[in-house]
Formats: sequence, C-alpha cells, structure tokens
Amino acid sequence: MTNANRPLSPHLQIYRWEITMFLSILHRVTGVALAVGALVFTLWLLATLKGGYSFTLFYTFAKTPLGVLVAFGWLFALSFHFLNGIRHLVWDAGAGIEKSSAKLSGWLVLGLAFIMTVVVWNYARGVYTQSATTETSRPAVTAPNNPTSAPVTPASETTP
Repeated sequence: MTNANRPLSPHLQIYRWEITMFLSILHRVTGVALAVGALVFTLWLLATLKGGYSFTLFYTFAKTPLGVLVAFGWLFALSFHFLNGIRHLVWDAGAGIEKSSAKLSGWLVLGLAFIMTVVVWNYARGVYTQSATTETSRPAVTAPNNPTSAPVTPASETTP
C-alpha cells in the first residue's frame, strides 16, 4: 500500500548541487561530445581525401569563431574525460572514496582539465604558427633540371 502524501521521487530542486554530482553529469556529456567529435574528425579526414574544395570548406568553418570554440570545447572534453577517468580508476582501487577526498579530487580534476586544455591548445597553436612561418620563409620550389625548359628570369632583373 502506498502513501498518497509521499512524493514519488526526489526532485532536482531538492538536492544541493555538489561538485561530484556536477562532474558525474559532465563526464557523461563529455563522453557524448567525444563521440560526436570523433565523427567530425572522420569527416575532416574524408574531406582531405576528397580533394581541395571539400577540405577548403571544412577548413573555412574551422577558422570561424564557432569552429575554434568547437575545437577548444572538444579538447576540453578530451582532457576532462581523460583525467576524470583516471579519478574513477583510483576510486576503483579503493582510494579517495571519502566525501572530502572525492570533493578535493573533483576540483583538482576540473582545474587540471582547464590547465591541460590551455597548455595543449597553446602548444598546438605555436606548432601550427611556427610551421606556417617556416613554410613562408622557404625559397620557392624550382622546377627540376630540364634541358628543354628555358630559365625564368624575374621581371626586376630584365633590361629594357
């Protein structure tokens, strides 16, 4: 026999949000984001295989503020999911299960995920920027020695 005055289940407004509750939900959300990101990464690979126009379309979107935000968010999802997975492995070993340790490790994982995201993002941007500058400072590629082709003289070196 059920009591009609008793609520069927607690509502979210009854609970006080704890860091562990938030990180549990965030872990699931980042797992879905990583799956979607893997599909987007596959589309990027297919665009590179399909040719210049497809890759240009994808690259044009990736350089927009929305594309950069999506890439940064995916990198955060990867960092957080990785670190929170390690946290769960430690819990599986029986360590850090106490309430205070769980809260502390939650804040630690969240902070380290942001730091890891920023460090990897800046490193990747530095490598990309460095490779882009290196390529522009290289001399132009010359045609292979072909005895039948005439040498090309820059317009500034020609005499009238």
